[in-house]
Amino acid sequence: QVQLVESGGGLVQPGGSLTLSCEAIGSIFSTLFMGWHRQAPGKQRELVATFTPDRNIRYDDSVKGRFTISGDDARNTIYLQMNNLNPDDTAVYYCSYREVYWGQGIQVTVSS
Repeated sequence: QVQLVESGGGLVQPGGSLTLSCEAIGSIFSTLFMGWHRQAPGKQRELVATFTPDRNIRYDDSVKGRFTISGDDARNTIYLQMNNLNPDDTAVYYCSYREVYWGQGIQVTVSS
């Protein structure tokens, strides 16, 4: 069993930055199987950024150049550095492991 615990969300003004963290509690093979998704009100959950098993990184086009995913295998933790945030980034952000285990979600609100 794997538990994912997200932190770091909140309210930020347009153009601001936030860093999300997700710690995996339990036995995981690698942070390479972890990633971030988000779900805005009235929309489907979408991929934001994820590692791929061949050690590449995949970003949604809407966040390329603004968001950076990173991982720390020693801490079983991944991060999402989000820069130049805009109101369209407002959503509940979810961490996943193998897209089987999911965190509880954390709110990110971008508003002036």
